[in-house]
Order: sequence, then C-alpha cells, then structure tokens
Amino acid sequence: MAEQAERHRRRALAALLAAAGLALTACGSGATDEGADGAVVEGLTTSDDDGMNGAVLDDPYTWGSAELTATSGDAVDTRQALEKPLTLVFFGYTNCPDICQAVMADVTSALARLDAEQADQVAMWFVTTDPARDDTATLREYLDRFDPGFEGLTGDLDVITQLAKTVYVGVDQGRKLPTGGYEVNHGTPILAVRPDGSVPILWTEGTSASKLADDLAVLLTDGVPEQES
Repeated sequence: MAEQAERHRRRALAALLAAAGLALTACGSGATDEGADGAVVEGLTTSDDDGMNGAVLDDPYTWGSAELTATSGDAVDTRQALEKPLTLVFFGYTNCPDICQAVMADVTSALARLDAEQADQVAMWFVTTDPARDDTATLREYLDRFDPGFEGLTGDLDVITQLAKTVYVGVDQGRKLPTGGYEVNHGTPILAVRPDGSVPILWTEGTSASKLADDLAVLLTDGVPEQES
C-alpha cells in the first residue's frame, strides 16, 4: 500500500510538471476514424446513452500479437504482457511537438485523479511510431517525464504498423521538414485493452483528464456499460 501511495504521489506531481511544460505547435496526425484499409471504422458508439465520455465499441477491437522491445531492452509479446485489468495504449513518438505530449500529460493527470488502488490496476504503454529515432533509452527518458511506471515499446516499423492496424490506428511517415527531420502521421486514440486482448472503449485526443479519470473509475468498478440492442 505504501508503494502504491508513493507511486500515486509521483504521478500527481508528474502531471503538474508535464502540463506546465506543454508547448503546443503543429503535429502530423492521421485521422482516427479510418480503418487499416482507409475505410471508415464501424462500431463506434457516438451516443451519450451509456454515460461514458469515451467511445464504447459495439464490436470491440482485438489487440494484436507482436514482439516489440521494452525500455528495459527485454522482448515483449504485446498479447501475453497484458497483466493489469486495463492497459492504456497510445501510438506516438517522442519528437511529436504537441499532440503526444498533451495526451500523455492527460493520461498522467487522469491516473493521478484515481485512488492509489485503482491507479495500480492500470498500465500505460506508449508504442513509438518512429522507431528509427525512438530507441529504448530515448523512450525511457521521455516517459520518465510523465511517470516512471509507464512503459515504452519500440521495434521494427513494419511490425508496429501492422500492430496498429489491428486496432484501426493509421501510421505512416509524413512530409520532410526544413530542419532535415520529418513528421510522423499517426492516429491518436487512447485505447483501453483488457487482459484477453479486447478493446471495448477508446478516447479521442483532447479528452480531458477528468473525463478520462471518470471513465476509468467506472471501468474498474463496474466494467464496460452494456450496449442497447
């Protein structure tokens, strides 16, 4: 319990520091409502009848299996490593100037709003869409700004792209920048993955920390709201 409380305290402090340090500029991001083949994704619930702030999926996505590398350097099977009741997954990259930082700050703040016992039931994975630049050390340094408990995953870009497609997140390299770098276009939902690999709900970028925290508390206490037929 003491360890959970200390982790919760660090998370709250990190949320404040991360939010204070955000500098919003343009960032390339793919549309979040298109599937792996470019078609509009079906199964998103857009009504508020379920009382959730996120989009509850009528037909939950199935999180794929892939071997990636964690910040520790260890190989991770993305299906077998789903140990917590909920694993939040976000595809992004450390050189993203705005959206990724904002989303990670919101997640950090949302988890800080939960009680320590609830927060300990949620894992957070940041899967890089820019593995050429995001090695394990770079990911670890980036995530430590938010929460040392967050995990970063890197690996072969083709493997990451295929994994993203299983949950309808587009990933591709964008335009070259005058500085010599490049944008990385990527979908920006926050995905909630259960231990069985099902993804019953997602949140769009811009979902506030308070709304995300409210949904997480419901999911951890009551589960996913049943959909009306």
